Amino acid sequence: MLEATGLTYRFREGGSEHELLRGVDLSLAAGECVALLGVSGSGKSTLLNLLGAIDSPQAGSLVIGGRDITQLAEPERTVFRRQHLGFVYQRFLLVPTLTAAENIRLPLDLLATGTDEAGARVTASLAAVGLAARAGSFPDRLSGGEQQRVAIARALVHEPDLVLADEPTGSLDPETGERVLALLLDRARRGRGALLVVTHSDAVARHADRVLRLEQGRVVPA
Repeated sequence: MLEATGLTYRFREGGSEHELLRGVDLSLAAGECVALLGVSGSGKSTLLNLLGAIDSPQAGSLVIGGRDITQLAEPERTVFRRQHLGFVYQRFLLVPTLTAAENIRLPLDLLATGTDEAGARVTASLAAVGLAARAGSFPDRLSGGEQQRVAIARALVHEPDLVLADEPTGSLDPETGERVLALLLDRARRGRGALLVVTHSDAVARHADRVLRLEQGRVVPA
């Protein structure tokens, strides 16, 4: 499903160049859940942005579903992200002028999904994360945990091949966190896509098929 080889990412700050990722190698198989650990500032979110084709590495290759993403132009990467990737952002990044249902529906609208199918998927997604009663609520009327669940539903509604989740249970109480994690894991383990979870939670890591750690710019077994 995913094969990253030698991913390198550098940035300049204060007149100096810093190498945050130093030749990262990482693979995920279809149906697999991998948890990625690491201290704050180790580059976990940067790595997710590279794997999600949001940013580009200075070196290395990234193959998802047989396509070398590093060779695609930005417009092609944008289309690829819409069709094949789901991203759960740590800060949610919901559109404030859209309701919960409209936020979830956004990926389907970008893919020109038919009205009836889109409506059915949104309804099912809201029910799956326990928010059927909040469909018409705007983000500023939702709690942090509810916003997190909307963000997760949005990432899954178009049934992506690969889901990248940055602390997906960080704003949830333990019971709701277990429910949402079960939803993510069930989807992956039924062969409907791989799942990479960045987390600080030992409980989340225990559910993963493999646990990796980002240390000194490289991914190593935890």
